[in-house]
Amino acid sequence: MIIFSQTNSLHITLSPPTLFLSLLLPLSLPLCPSLPSTEVIDNTLDPDFVRKYILDYFFEEKQNLRFDVYDIDSKSPDLAKHDFLGQVFCTLGEIVGSPASRLEKPLGGILGKKCGTIILSAEELGNCRVIATMQFCAHKLDKKDFFGKSDPFMVFYRSNEDGTCTICHKTEVVKNTLNPVWQAISIPVRALCNGDFDRTIKAEVYDWDRDGSHDFIGEFTTSYRDLSRGQSQFNVYEVVNAKKKFKKKRYINSGTVTLLSFTSTSLHYMNPYQMNAYAMALKAVGEIIQDYDSDKMFPALGFGAKLPPDGQVSHEFPLNGNIENPYCNGMEGILEAYHQSLKTVQLYGPTNFAPVVNHVAKYAAAVQDGSQYFVLLIITDGVISDMAQTKEAIVNAAKLPMSIIIVGVGQAEFDAMVELDGDDIRISSRGKLAERDIVQFVPFRDYMDRTGNHVLSMARLAKDVLAEIPEQLILYMKSRGIKPCLLPPLNEEPGPEDQDHAQTTPV
Repeated sequence: MIIFSQTNSLHITLSPPTLFLSLLLPLSLPLCPSLPSTEVIDNTLDPDFVRKYILDYFFEEKQNLRFDVYDIDSKSPDLAKHDFLGQVFCTLGEIVGSPASRLEKPLGGILGKKCGTIILSAEELGNCRVIATMQFCAHKLDKKDFFGKSDPFMVFYRSNEDGTCTICHKTEVVKNTLNPVWQAISIPVRALCNGDFDRTIKAEVYDWDRDGSHDFIGEFTTSYRDLSRGQSQFNVYEVVNAKKKFKKKRYINSGTVTLLSFTSTSLHYMNPYQMNAYAMALKAVGEIIQDYDSDKMFPALGFGAKLPPDGQVSHEFPLNGNIENPYCNGMEGILEAYHQSLKTVQLYGPTNFAPVVNHVAKYAAAVQDGSQYFVLLIITDGVISDMAQTKEAIVNAAKLPMSIIIVGVGQAEFDAMVELDGDDIRISSRGKLAERDIVQFVPFRDYMDRTGNHVLSMARLAKDVLAEIPEQLILYMKSRGIKPCLLPPLNEEPGPEDQDHAQTTPV
């Protein structure tokens, strides 16, 4: 097992732009269960680890890394009870700057003993967030066990730009059969092929042995584009053992592997029969808060996409494509602009919140007399690349007439969004606390039925979405000594100066 840490205070986040850090030997660290570690591979001196580490890479900073290797002897979390095998210190820049971003270093840390070698490789991650779910079966695999049949499992590899391969998934072992049916597997497409649909994917089939010396049955290659065709004649693969083929003239194959099913999902996927998660959240929440806007015209912005025609990455682009006039007419206008934008832009990271927060803050800063109050609605899957900058933007915005509603969609962990909410710990930046709490976070899945297609209670959703807005507005007004305007006589029409306006910017 390998345990990994950064020996300075630089942060690790699960967000693009990122690097794929694959470890081709064991590693581990001090006695701290929170440190990231690889899986344990039994009975081998040459482990090839599946688990990866996703890091932010900053060219201008020195990011120190440490890898410790342990031989795991029990289930105890105390590393002192396991055998230390060696360690390596390096920087992330060393790995990235090595030929093909592949660094090979000797393990040290044990005086007078050669501890072996660790191989570290890095690859910049593509920003494809699609998850591929596949199921395979095999037919007439080679018999490898003397007293039984075989215990087959499959290993999938992503091919790298330098011609090498990186392991990305192992199936479970199916005991005592030559015709296994493996359970469905779900793999991020960027782990499988880094978002390159034509990149070669290699699959190897093995017969599992208790002592770790698994018997190679054969292999085949495919691509994401081929797999996406689903179950068909094109996705029946001959499992070939090159050594057996070379030795035996009549050799045909060592069995076949068939793709039984294939599905890919994205939260932005446009199903012709039902709304996707973003559209459902936008419609449900938007219809709640739009009643507090006077003209129902909403500026709608997107963030994290390459824009036509030159592919420039933007973090605050108008969904309707009109920079001069990003306003959409009501929720239907926003939904129409959203669906149209999915056809014209390429979703792309990093996912930065700060530009959108600052965009709305600029308008709020221009109207601080109490005549307008701005509400920014952000629909997100929870990935954020600029946490520090977003915190600073929110701390600055807390002095302005604005609130932020964040609605999380999908099944991800929303720890970063909960932190921005600031209910437990007031958000701060550079040692400065936010003047008031202006963020309300709501996980949309908590209000959906089991199918994920219907909101269980619009009333409960409305209550939770709007729960903090009134108090946030009142706190701002009181802090500025702004008192409510007197209502005009019933026979008079209110003028523009008498109307509250909530600018809602769904993203």
